[in-house]
Amino acid sequence: MRIADLADKRVAIWGFGREGQAAIKALRKRLPQLPLTLFCSEGEVASAQAFDAALSVHGHEPDAIALAAFDVVVKSPGVSAYKPALLAAREAGLQVTSGTALWFAENPSADVVAITGTKGKSTTTALLAHLARSLGIRTALAGNIGMPLLELDGQSAELWVIELSSFQTGEAGPLALGIVTSLYEEHLDWHGSRERYVADKLKLADAAQRLLVNGLQTTLLDKTSNHPQRLLFGQPQGWHVRDGFICRAEVNVFAATRLPVPGEHNALNACAALTALEVMGFDAIKAAPALASFHPLPHRLQPLGERDGLCWINDSIGTTPQATLAALMSLQGQAVTMILGGHDRGVDWSDVAAAIRRHPPHAMVVQGANSVRLTAALQAEPLNCIFEQVADLSAAVAKAREITPVGGYVLLSPGAPSFDQFHDFTERGRRFAEMAGFDGQAISGIEGLGIG
Repeated sequence: MRIADLADKRVAIWGFGREGQAAIKALRKRLPQLPLTLFCSEGEVASAQAFDAALSVHGHEPDAIALAAFDVVVKSPGVSAYKPALLAAREAGLQVTSGTALWFAENPSADVVAITGTKGKSTTTALLAHLARSLGIRTALAGNIGMPLLELDGQSAELWVIELSSFQTGEAGPLALGIVTSLYEEHLDWHGSRERYVADKLKLADAAQRLLVNGLQTTLLDKTSNHPQRLLFGQPQGWHVRDGFICRAEVNVFAATRLPVPGEHNALNACAALTALEVMGFDAIKAAPALASFHPLPHRLQPLGERDGLCWINDSIGTTPQATLAALMSLQGQAVTMILGGHDRGVDWSDVAAAIRRHPPHAMVVQGANSVRLTAALQAEPLNCIFEQVADLSAAVAKAREITPVGGYVLLSPGAPSFDQFHDFTERGRRFAEMAGFDGQAISGIEGLGIG
């Protein structure tokens, strides 16, 4: 469905975040006379009316009856495709699209690399765009990473590097290369089950002419074995990590310690980006030195600096147990106090808890709504480190200051969403930075969004 196909249709926008606003602007530009209805939260009504006075604004979630009044709904990613009202309305003939789907329909010939994965997708996306630009390639960086595709409506690029969440993978049109960085359990509240989450994530494979996947993940290899043009990263015959180096086959190309984002998992993300560059026909070996000038993304193992004799690291986007474990392993050999916990999503911590017991940090401070269950999992067997349970993030930061030795690290890597205390992981990361003594706004920008 293209934007022009919405002419003379009864159209509603569902969601007034950045995606919803981008959709409204794009539709107004192409179809200025088209009446638009917006469904948003009650607290967004005034902002929405100020944003576009011609909108018919409803400050509530629509039910199936309300949706039946429309031919097409343009929904934001945060609106689950499995909401009963939406499913019922679709059965009755409602067409559902999104900003992502509309952009792909408008740009069928764009050279697109789309990246998804439970963890690593944002860093891999930004790394790929950074490396491509280092070769002088006019590159777009957009999607779930922080710029809706429709904000770039009508613009051109030689290479489109697009991050897609599991909410968006089924909305992608045909693309040159899809990348899946990893696959773990997440967003079960949106998808409804782990099986559906995995199936939705791997919808990217259906759209991708070639599919690049993490060759170190057995589950991912099994799930993608039928793709006719599947490629791997992380394997010895291609780009992989070996003995502290990012390597191309037998050649040591780049020392992993020079990568501004720490940890072997980030070196593996760099391998994914370099492989993608190579698959798209560019000189990855020539681009590799540019890894040293990459700027870490906010809230993803982001070094904030030193305060009060302590080094502070913000990994607020670490919302799964596996992400927390990877963050801890990236700081092996350091005196680390980890801050964990948040919204209770019912995820199983037993395997990661066992791994943490084998590689314990200096201290752990557990906080948030899932702190009781998390404490039970972590202390199911003796844990050889300082362990504290507190009420919230503010108390956790205060406790971390108290128990971390001078020169040590305070790492926020919660392993859980933020919704028990904050609007999203971005707000949590900003507040953590401010509690540590840094400028929360200054640490939050993503460089390079858009076309460059």
